[in-house]
Amino acid sequence: MTNRSRPRSSLRRLISILGLAIWLAGCGQADKQKIQDSHMTRSKMTLWQAIDALAQQVPFTKAKIENLLSTQFVETGSSPNGISQYFESHSVTLSDGVVIETVDLRTQHQSSHPGFMVLKLSGPCISLDMARAHYNNLEVTDVPRGRSLEESTTHSTTLPWGRLSFSFKERNPGCLASVTFKPKQEE
Repeated sequence: MTNRSRPRSSLRRLISILGLAIWLAGCGQADKQKIQDSHMTRSKMTLWQAIDALAQQVPFTKAKIENLLSTQFVETGSSPNGISQYFESHSVTLSDGVVIETVDLRTQHQSSHPGFMVLKLSGPCISLDMARAHYNNLEVTDVPRGRSLEESTTHSTTLPWGRLSFSFKERNPGCLASVTFKPKQEE
């Protein structure tokens, strides 16, 4: 009898351990989702309202953009000479469903440089016609060279504060992939 009860108790122990491991794995996945969700911000602005509001923040600073988009930046590096700082944000979901996957912000420590910013987008497809409805004087300023589906056709307009560009990747040429803000350098 003793020989039969040991395998049963070992089997019970093994089943208990496996049950605990499965339960913990499930909790780990739930925690991961909570962490991911906690980094995603929701905004009351549409894409077009966000673009207009961001353009008013020139010269760009980390604090101004964090405040406007209710997001946090993480420093991702700096230029080799240490003059520029590079930051990226977490996702921001806009009221029209467009998701700013990341905001790539570049600023300089001690200069009058106004900064540079790229919004990488996902969510509902924003067509070139939709961009033209807001900025009717868009001109092609860059085209793919045929080396990668990640290359873009870029349409830009010059505004009083600088250049605003809309990029459409070869991978999905009908949908907006990113918006770039390149403010004029103060003279």
